[in-house]
Amino acid sequence: MDLENLQLIGAEEWCHFESLGIPAIKARIDSGAKTSSIQAQQIKIINKGGHEWVSFEVFPLQDNRSIKLNCEAKLIDRRTVKSSLGISEERFVVKTPVTIGGQQFEIELTLAGRETMEYRMLLGREALKDRYVVNPASSFLHEAISDVEIEERYSEHIKEKTGLKIAVLASNPELYSNKRLMDAGRARGHDMVFLNVEHVYMKLDANSPEVHYRGGDILNEFDAIIPRIKPAVTFYGCALIRQFDNLGVFCLNSADAITKSRDKLYASQLFSKNDLHIPITGFAKSPLDTKDLIKMVNGAPLIIKLLESTQGKGVVLAETNKAAESVINAFKSVQANILVQEFIKEANGQDIRCFVVDGKVVASMQRQAQRGEFRANIHQGGKASIIKITSEERKLAVKAAKAMNLLVAGVDIIRSNKGPLLLEVNSSPGLEGIENSTGKDIADIMIRSIENKLKFQTAASS
Repeated sequence: MDLENLQLIGAEEWCHFESLGIPAIKARIDSGAKTSSIQAQQIKIINKGGHEWVSFEVFPLQDNRSIKLNCEAKLIDRRTVKSSLGISEERFVVKTPVTIGGQQFEIELTLAGRETMEYRMLLGREALKDRYVVNPASSFLHEAISDVEIEERYSEHIKEKTGLKIAVLASNPELYSNKRLMDAGRARGHDMVFLNVEHVYMKLDANSPEVHYRGGDILNEFDAIIPRIKPAVTFYGCALIRQFDNLGVFCLNSADAITKSRDKLYASQLFSKNDLHIPITGFAKSPLDTKDLIKMVNGAPLIIKLLESTQGKGVVLAETNKAAESVINAFKSVQANILVQEFIKEANGQDIRCFVVDGKVVASMQRQAQRGEFRANIHQGGKASIIKITSEERKLAVKAAKAMNLLVAGVDIIRSNKGPLLLEVNSSPGLEGIENSTGKDIADIMIRSIENKLKFQTAASS
């Protein structure tokens, strides 16, 4: 090795791929990894001149899915690669020229699902060999690119403004689902604004009702609102949604629908009224009724749920009647409202999340609980995978969303010996688990739903 000719390279650097049409992509330099990789999705094999090529999509900018590039490269190999989680998977390999700081050379790139990782590209030691020595304490030793320059380089990929103004009404702008919706709207050329629920307030007046934000900015010019209301602010969030509705703003889910979905008891009664089959469920106020309540749902094991529970929190499995009595009475002693529900043993810790938009199931995933855990929620460590649902399950999901009058809903179903049973309907379903497990762009589907409801035509629709 000729040490004199080696250059220093930082822990992160900008890379350029002229042949792939990528103006600039930030890479993490990792001498611990053998091969280099780039984020890619929708990978397809194509034939060009009798040779195998691959077409794929790249989101080149971190924390930004509004810019998507379509790339093609000649396929040179299929290689089994072990991920950082220790999982082996087959990846397609391409060879392409890369430019770093004015120096161009060829490298091999594996096409990987890196969209959930911090960097969209990783430069491994094969690309570094005989060229660079890594200085982990420095970054951008070869080139620094400002945000303004990045915008200029990607200007042709930024959609023209449509004039449609959409707000995401939520609490955390850094949450995956909220960021995805913001990016999806921008990708279609819309003006996207994040509104923190707790910073919005309103003026109630028959002649001139208003919505204000933070320092007094009046928010009366939105075309649509996407409510992502967390349970802790349901009451106030729904009041804001009603105010926007009074101003003629389209709301993707109504305040009434969200309120109904958040009340598990009322929701269960609506399910029964609409002939939607659920696990046998009981509700009572007095501890004197505890034993009969347990008997009502066929005894232990049984599930005990707080009415306000979300993401699997406040949900307990009682394995014996005695344990069930203790838990129920403990909850009641602190005046907590609870439901008791039969335990579907044959489900084996699995449930199905169906994502419904405009009366159609647009994606579905199976969630598997961790070993020793009965809750399959992703927030409780459940693992998601794609699943093909039955026509009966599809009809159940669509009917459940309709019963709640929700345009967007996450419908949870469990498979039992009696057929599919409805567990819950979520009015602010998360996008991360279902997008990553199915590969579907749910955020884009939601934005298109707003366009359809507003009968809005955009060049991005083509």
